[in-house]
Amino acid sequence: MIFKEKQNRILSVTVKVLNNYDNYKLKDMDKEDKNMKYAAKAWKETEGASLRNFNEQAQVDSVNGALALRPQIETIIDQIWEEGFDGIYFIGIGGTYASSMQVEVYMRGRSKLPIYVENAAEFLTTGNKRFTEKSVVIYSSVSGNTKEMVQLVDRVHEIGARVFAFIDTPDSILTQPDKQLKFYMTANYLMYKNGEFDEYDRYNKEMETYLADALVQVEKDSDEWAYEYAKNKVAFLKEHKDLPHYFIGSGNQYGATYSYAMCYWEEQMWIRTKSISCQEFFHGMQEIIVDDTPVTLFMGEDEQRPLAERVARFLPRVNGNYTIIDTKEFELKGISPEYRGTISHLVMHGVNNRVDA
Repeated sequence: MIFKEKQNRILSVTVKVLNNYDNYKLKDMDKEDKNMKYAAKAWKETEGASLRNFNEQAQVDSVNGALALRPQIETIIDQIWEEGFDGIYFIGIGGTYASSMQVEVYMRGRSKLPIYVENAAEFLTTGNKRFTEKSVVIYSSVSGNTKEMVQLVDRVHEIGARVFAFIDTPDSILTQPDKQLKFYMTANYLMYKNGEFDEYDRYNKEMETYLADALVQVEKDSDEWAYEYAKNKVAFLKEHKDLPHYFIGSGNQYGATYSYAMCYWEEQMWIRTKSISCQEFFHGMQEIIVDDTPVTLFMGEDEQRPLAERVARFLPRVNGNYTIIDTKEFELKGISPEYRGTISHLVMHGVNNRVDA
């Protein structure tokens, strides 16, 4: 269902949220084996790789559910295109700001459209003179109740601009009336409309056919390695509690390092971290790297991969405690080589899912 709420000029896409649960059948208690014996045992974490907390069907449904939004997204973009705009602003805070950075760098080298990225808190305090009632905001919020994002929407409404939203949690403040949109799908269609994505149909057919299964396989293939990585990091942390872990990445992987270091290791696990881009690594960070400094390099396959390759060549010269996670090592069955870079941040997310499990 697509609708436009004229007062606040909000365009939204209604999304069906799927919750997958295992169905259990209880045996008839009267037929229970009387010889069954119960012995209480202390719970113990499974040792080794075990695809812990992994629901394959839920993962497939999640990806395919997002891809199924494409017709609705195209209808909304067609309407925006017809009305005209003077700028597209991807705005977020925390992890959603990282997502905004990813899609902006994705479009920067591909499109002449006026695309901007903003931190919500900075926008609220500093503003942007380029932003007008003809502008369009695209934002994402996990909860829909994030303070800065709620204030941002109010500010945008005051200006009279249009808003698109991607909300993970149904029935939150921002889902009324906003619903969900996917950043990259929106970006791809914007570029198609602007005559900059001739292979749009082929690209989407490929993603809709192969992406969900390819990402599931990434998690399966990386599970054993991720278990050892996490176990080693925990052991190192116990002996070096005050030493931060450094994450490095560029292109769409910089958003990945930024959010993974801050939102996962710091916010959720209270582990000190530092994220830095590959291009800035050689202008400060290289001076403080020693033999045991914990470093993880995220390597993707977009245009900025050469920046990561330079860091990868340098690290062995000064450090013996580094890890390189390279999306190029995964098969991604069915995905054409020229499209791999556009989803390498999703591949990295799959690897990190197994580490966090």
